[in-house]
Amino acid sequence: MNVFDRNINFDALFKFSHISASTQEHLKRVYASFTLCMFVAAAGAYIHVVTHLFQFTFLTGLGALGLIIWLTATPHSRETEQKRLGMLAGFAFLAGGWALGTLLRPPYSSPLLSLSIIPTAFLGTAAIFACFSLSALYARRRSFLYLGGFLLSGLTLMLLSSLVNTFVGSTWLF
Repeated sequence: MNVFDRNINFDALFKFSHISASTQEHLKRVYASFTLCMFVAAAGAYIHVVTHLFQFTFLTGLGALGLIIWLTATPHSRETEQKRLGMLAGFAFLAGGWALGTLLRPPYSSPLLSLSIIPTAFLGTAAIFACFSLSALYARRRSFLYLGGFLLSGLTLMLLSSLVNTFVGSTWLF
């Protein structure tokens, strides 16, 4: 089966009905895979910054491209599920070390930039991702699925702003 021959139902985007149990189970698996990829990519970026393992960025990029093409070409079945997850994790590791590690390198070499950029970016990404994941996992209706991620992200931003305001005492934040 060709990747481009898939039938995609675009009318499903505008349905606001209940989400079936099988769809929620699929969402749990997808978000578990995304969570795994986020942590593996963070590990790849950390290894790149600390050990200079990914100095050959061209070869790392080719490896990541090869893994994603191999993942796309491997048919989905129960027997190949773990192999495909390993390919996805390998892609996340190489892409994290190659792309993220290269982007995160300048803060360590520049004395003007703070070293807290990396954990702040990771925790911010993890918080927003957790908001969207919780929305997808606990929404029973599609309308709540669409709104939940944005509302939880805004709530997280307001919570962090009020926490910072407790220590800073800004008149801009109430």
